[in-house]
Amino acid sequence: MIFNKKSFSEEEKKDQEKGQDELFTTLMAEPPRPELRMTGIYGDVTEDRCSEAVYGLMALHLTGTEKVLSDPEDENSEIIETYQPIDFIISSHGGLAADMFSVYDVIRDLRDRTPIHTKGLGKVMSAGVLLLASGTKGERRIGKYCRVMIHGVMAGQHGYLADVENEFKETRAIQRMYVKALSDETNMSETYVKKLMNRKTNVYLDAEEAVKLGIADIIL
Repeated sequence: MIFNKKSFSEEEKKDQEKGQDELFTTLMAEPPRPELRMTGIYGDVTEDRCSEAVYGLMALHLTGTEKVLSDPEDENSEIIETYQPIDFIISSHGGLAADMFSVYDVIRDLRDRTPIHTKGLGKVMSAGVLLLASGTKGERRIGKYCRVMIHGVMAGQHGYLADVENEFKETRAIQRMYVKALSDETNMSETYVKKLMNRKTNVYLDAEEAVKLGIADIIL
């Protein structure tokens, strides 16, 4: 099939080119947003997984802005910038505290602007517990059959006595940081968190207990 070619005036051609330029500028200024705004940690809390989570959080934050009217019913109202929520999935037996804190600090930095909807699935243990609790209040969800586990910070060190003593000091410092952070994010006092972590065994919780203690808000 052959289409008849229409001849355009110079003015029409300029209008076409202008429209194409405006469309291109709009597309470049507002890149496509991913439909699935999700990241998280599935597996052990390791340096690699935490670096991926940090990058994912920051990338989704930067691509999730939207300009809207402060009053949708008033076209003359102020234009404000809003941020779309990020789903952060946690299913982990735990892992490295230092790397977990890198993710925690990014969540803390972003959540006042971008809502962070945390979801605990299957298992949320050790270092993973603080990440679940760190989400935006009211938007922290946990699976009905998810198991939560809290225990004290563990350390293993051998070598010169001075090195061993130094590592124990660092382990105690990390535990103090964890206790303070978990208390800040939940309904638990620092004394209560210390009591749980000082037991010589793992402390397991079901979803209802996790909600009661303020680790999560909603059971899926």
